[in-house]
Amino acid sequence: MCGLSGEIRFDGGRPDVAAVARMNDRLAARGPDGHGVWSRGAVALGHRRLKIIDLSERGAQPMTDAEEEITGVFNGCIYNYEELRTELKALGHRFRSTSDTEVVLKAYQQWGTACVDRFLGMFAFALVEHRTGRLVLGRDRLGIKPLYLAQSPGRLRFASSLPALLAGGDIDTSLDPVAVHQYLSWHATVAAPRTVLAGVRKLPQATVRVVEPDGSYQEHRYWQPSYTRRPEHAGMSASEWRDAVLEALRTAVRRRMVADVPVGVLLSGGLDSSLIVALLAEEGQRDLATFSVGFESEGGADGDEFAYSDLIARQFATDHHQLVVPSQRVSTALDAAVAAMSEPMMSHDTVAFHLLSEQVARNVKVVQSGQGADEVFAGYHWYPRLASVPREDEPDRYADTYFDRSHADLAEMLQPHMLPPEDVSGRFVREHMAVPGAETALDAALRLDTHVMLVDDPVKRVDNMTMDWGLEARVPFLDHELVELAAACPPELKLADGGKGVLKEAGRKLLPHEVVDRPKGYFPVPAITHMAGPVLERVREALNAPEARRRGLFRDAYLDRLLAAPDRHRTKRGANALWQVALLEIWLQTHGI
Repeated sequence: MCGLSGEIRFDGGRPDVAAVARMNDRLAARGPDGHGVWSRGAVALGHRRLKIIDLSERGAQPMTDAEEEITGVFNGCIYNYEELRTELKALGHRFRSTSDTEVVLKAYQQWGTACVDRFLGMFAFALVEHRTGRLVLGRDRLGIKPLYLAQSPGRLRFASSLPALLAGGDIDTSLDPVAVHQYLSWHATVAAPRTVLAGVRKLPQATVRVVEPDGSYQEHRYWQPSYTRRPEHAGMSASEWRDAVLEALRTAVRRRMVADVPVGVLLSGGLDSSLIVALLAEEGQRDLATFSVGFESEGGADGDEFAYSDLIARQFATDHHQLVVPSQRVSTALDAAVAAMSEPMMSHDTVAFHLLSEQVARNVKVVQSGQGADEVFAGYHWYPRLASVPREDEPDRYADTYFDRSHADLAEMLQPHMLPPEDVSGRFVREHMAVPGAETALDAALRLDTHVMLVDDPVKRVDNMTMDWGLEARVPFLDHELVELAAACPPELKLADGGKGVLKEAGRKLLPHEVVDRPKGYFPVPAITHMAGPVLERVREALNAPEARRRGLFRDAYLDRLLAAPDRHRTKRGANALWQVALLEIWLQTHGI
């Protein structure tokens, strides 16, 4: 829930409160229920509120704890906030609200930066110590909630979205060639701390940064599960693993029902979201609101999976809502979805999520979503190819399997000034996979996908698209205790049954076989996949715009080749190459860059 922003000065000046107010205004969609700006000394904080827990004004932010002399802003939800409040009360702390934000403030006062180890949830926060002027920034373990940073001489700004930082002004918007290399290599993913803009960075997931008044800082990563087999799991049978996974998921889903408003589910009809619905029904939820989206067919490709979502809705008697989007609506909705992107995202379902979120937000403020299960439980088709390779060969096999294109391909696409002298994306993968803590080649791949690729593609996509309509999405498959369990699970159990084997076995206890044993589905948006008329027109417009010509990112011959056959050129992973290239340019132009 919510959006936060702020500035700290290191040069003896006062913070630019007007700039913080502009950032705050740009975050209005994330928090339509309240707003505030606070300033003291060298720091200013801004906040937009989405009321989910403690709907009274006692939960308003920025929140100041006068007794402890701390002011903070917070985005997200601490699912165990009630248990922590009880513990903190027993330690002598007094509360004036029932909000999880106040629990964050008191927890920091009690345990310092180690408070994050006690939080179960998704969060980004900024806390200011009045006495020292110190600023503390933190982000949740899986990076579900974003936090963007813009450092310049004498100043640090931060916000829940990159466009909010742009609204504050005075940002270096030159392109980062390394980030562009990653974007074009990794299906539009750019790993933290980078963004495509040289002047904007991301606080990495599972990280706390303590910023001193002079601008120096210390940063530490507080969580990283081991992708190895643990002694406590020795001798567990396949059925015992199935039951352990199901119980951990049941706990994760139950935790994410914590709210003072109703909670719904985004129901695709796949295994992951169907399991969430089944477990909520098992918990006694009645008339659970569920939501599905579909699109018109294009080029012979189906645009919906309603047969499966309808089956689940009937079996568990949900209050089901279907949204059917005509192809013409996709092209008109594209620009609004791009405007909601903190970073360029090429996945076709970005527009789908934006359109779905618009409709869902008319009914509920909170939904649970099935994102993350494929990375955590090895559901993608490339994982079996990685399981049998020697560790020393894995980075090359991963690149052959996962990368959209090679460094040599990029040399043919990019203008020389945008091409790094070496394969920086390949080097990143090699270095990440060489870090200790992964037992097998598959373990190393899953660690990379869960803690890098997932964070800065599907997770970011869901947050951006839902929060643009004031809708909070919660992702039980990214409960950190469930992720720890899955990381320790033997690879052969995850790879079984075509992928996600242990999760499918759990599903068979609750779901119809048609859903568990169906072919893997994706969020189909045929109008984009096949570059249908209006979408193609928008692509041509963007690539021929004066800004694109001035920027000169891509070689003219390469663009001419793509535009001559818009639906023919595919990346190694099968994505439409023209769409990936054009989306980057559309995003830059949309955000005035």
